[in-house]
Amino acid sequence: MTEQWIYGFHAVRARLKLDAGSVLEVLVDEGRRDARARELQNQCEMRGVPCRPVAGQRIDGLLGQTRHQGVAARVLPRPKGAGLDELLDGISGPALLVVLDGVTDPHNLGAVLRSADAFGAHGVIAPKDRAVGINATVEKVACGAAESVPYVMVTNLSRALEALAERGIWTVAADAGAGKRLDQVDARVPLAWVLGAEGAGLRRLTREHCDETARIPIGGTVESLNVSVSAALCLYETQRQRGWHAG
Repeated sequence: MTEQWIYGFHAVRARLKLDAGSVLEVLVDEGRRDARARELQNQCEMRGVPCRPVAGQRIDGLLGQTRHQGVAARVLPRPKGAGLDELLDGISGPALLVVLDGVTDPHNLGAVLRSADAFGAHGVIAPKDRAVGINATVEKVACGAAESVPYVMVTNLSRALEALAERGIWTVAADAGAGKRLDQVDARVPLAWVLGAEGAGLRRLTREHCDETARIPIGGTVESLNVSVSAALCLYETQRQRGWHAG
């Protein structure tokens, strides 16, 4: 099984917490003697994972020009997540999903996963083509959410939207040209927000498979929002309507 590296405090701590058995070793810059480094070392010790202080230049050499914060972990790839049916079968209460079309930037995907975790989404769905998978950059940006939020990649996105409809899940495409505003959507029903990449937007076939469209009203000079910002706003509006209260 091919090993890989993940980096950054949040990503490494989340992997240790959720799947310590997949962590082969943790490297920490020997120049870091702060509380976060000590806490990580204690976490490794409690879980029986080797944690080695090394020169920061060694981590640079392993990871290149990344903002690794002086922390890296050599890990086994986690088993591929459940398929769409398994994800939907496991949902209790009104569904809340994010569907991404054409999002290829790992920073955007990581930020979407982080928002999905923050606002209680049940999962994120994307096509296998024209999409990014979970990699080290996604894990770092997601700050642990790549471990906690199911990310399902499907062969055919249009068929996946049809499968959602068969389960009674209403699909709403975020579209700047829509007549209805975000807050005018009834988000109390089982719901999936469908978002395209900034610039390219949704493919025509994807939009046609959605039940309705809605726009996020914005002012200023910008014409559109980043997909991760759009996802956060859609998820927040959903939970606002549902009366959900976070801790």
